[in-house]
Formats: sequence, C-alpha cells, structure tokens
Amino acid sequence: MAEALTVELGARTYPIHISHEASTAIQQAVAEAAKRGQLSVLLTDDGVAKAQADFLTRSFGSIPRLTVSAGEKAKSLENFGRVQDFLAANKVTRQGLLWVVGGGVMGDLGGFAAASYLRGIQYVQVPTTLLAMVDSSVGGKTGINLSAGKNLVGAFHHPRAVHIAMDFLATLPAREFAAGMAEVIKYGLLGDAVLFAQLEKTVLTPAHADLPAVIRRCCQLKAGIVRADEHELAAEGGRALLNLGHTFGHAIEQVTGYTAYLHGEAVAVGLAGAARLSQKLGLITADEVARIERVLAAHQLPVRLRAPLPVAELQAATTRDKKNRADGVRFVVINSLGTAATRSGIPPATVEAVWRELGAS
Repeated sequence: MAEALTVELGARTYPIHISHEASTAIQQAVAEAAKRGQLSVLLTDDGVAKAQADFLTRSFGSIPRLTVSAGEKAKSLENFGRVQDFLAANKVTRQGLLWVVGGGVMGDLGGFAAASYLRGIQYVQVPTTLLAMVDSSVGGKTGINLSAGKNLVGAFHHPRAVHIAMDFLATLPAREFAAGMAEVIKYGLLGDAVLFAQLEKTVLTPAHADLPAVIRRCCQLKAGIVRADEHELAAEGGRALLNLGHTFGHAIEQVTGYTAYLHGEAVAVGLAGAARLSQKLGLITADEVARIERVLAAHQLPVRLRAPLPVAELQAATTRDKKNRADGVRFVVINSLGTAATRSGIPPATVEAVWRELGAS
C-alpha cells in the first residue's frame, strides 16, 4: 500500500505519502537531494533513535544527526537554539534540507527551526506517532512553548513533503497510540459524522485494517481546512476549528507543567469539556455528550481530570491561549456530531462549571 495526498497551496503545494514502510522512498529522496547539491541533516529524539535505530541507519545513512530528549519539554527556547547551532555547525545553506523524524514535538521544533534558520530552509516531516500522522505533521504550523503557554512562539512553514509509514505504529506504546486517537476522534466531531459513527462501532488498533484509510481521511480533512484558511484568518470557523478540545487541553497541559498528560490525553479531556460546554449552550444533547465520552473511553482515553486541578489556574490558562481575540476567550463548540463552530463571549461562569464537571476544584 502506497499512495499520496496533495496539500494544495499554490507554490507551497506538497505531497503526503502514505505507505507501509518509508525507508526506500526516503533513501531515494536523500540521494536525489545530494545530486542536486542539497545537504541533508536529521533531527530526531532519543526515544525514536532507540526504537527506530535500524530505520534511521537504513534511511539516512551517515548524514549529520542531532538527537534531543523526547517529550513536550523539548519544545523549548534552549532546544530551539541547539537546533540552530547544529544547522550552522554543519554549514547548512539555504538550499539545505532538514529531515525531522518523530512525533508532534519534533515536528513543531524542527519545523520552526527550519522556518527561522537563514530566514527559511526546506524540511521534510517523517511522523512516527499516530497523533503526528493525522494532525501535527500536516498544515505547516510550527512552534515552541514558553512558560506563559503552549505554542506561543512559532511560524507557518510548510514541509516539502510528509512521509507516513504504518510500520512505525507497531513499536508505538499503547498510551501514545491512544493519544493519537484523540485527534482522530476530533476530526470526526468537527467534520465527518460518518467517521465518528465508524469510531462508535469500531475500536481502532495499530493492526486494524481500517486504520490506513482513517489516517488518510484525517489528513484529507485537515488539508481541505488548511487550503481554505491557511493562516487562520477567517473571522469565524476556518482553521480554528482544528482546535476543538484544545483550549481546555492546552490549559490542562500548562497547569500540570506538561508532565502529567500526553497532548492527546489532555485533548481528550478537552473534547469532553467542549461537548459539555456545547450542551450548556443548547447545541447538543446530554445523550450526545455521553456518546462522545463513550468513544473516548473505548479508545483508552480520559474524559475527566485524573486528579483535581485549581479551577482558577485553569481559567487563567485559557485566557492566555493563542487563539483568543480582543473579545475574549474563543472556544470551538460542537453544533452537531460532525460539525463545529467557533464561539466567543461565553460567560466565564459557564466555563468554570464545565471545569468543575471535569474534576477541577
């Protein structure tokens, strides 16, 4: 199985290659880049370096490599500087090519480094987690975290290509796979009622025959949204819809110091929060909220906080979300199972009530 989708963005159009195994295609691409005089260098994390050692050697040979520590804390100013120094030390020019192999953290860090080094060089995403395959590797959002909040520094910088290989999922820890399913469920809720219904009937696993088609559908949905609103400038809806569950989720991550929850786990709780908020606004029913939470739980995802968090801190964190506008916190709400919308001006007391239902104190 090998196929490609195209993210149509004019001069910045690029392919998403989906296959069982990507090593052969990557070897060829590295060789072709060398023939063009492009120097290839590699960024990855220590978890991938250990789990995918043979793949990295087979695909990239002896090209210069930088390995950083895995985890959300890798998206730091310190590591951003390390990547820049690595590129400079290897005399990468504007014609250079940065290969980024890993999950969403590596994609965000490497993509932002590529966007800013020499005011922009090319990079290629090789996502190794389900979450990165269906979401963060597509669309060109890059960035790092500050102590004040998540992804507050970054740039729109699209990859030259994305290589998605299903065999990476065979070594992905079960918890990481579940975290990726949060983003898959998100896509069903915001843009594809048929996909959501499929997830109600079928609990996906790394070996499930439906998984490649589901990954392709998520990429297709995101590509369409990005094409219509590349820089998230739409007054309502648009690319901001991709943040369904994320205003709650990012607040959870920030208050817990990016250590207690994987990103997808925080998003799962955030999706439960978005569902409850949508019910309070009269958009969906209690039965639909229960359906959403059942799908999340069936895929081994949390729908409540594992331990109480201070509601005041969570509320404050939502006010620092990068998606907010002058009229206040902007949430993505569920109009119906399969459609979503952005909404501002929600009373803080309503949001607080949702946090308390999620287990905040």
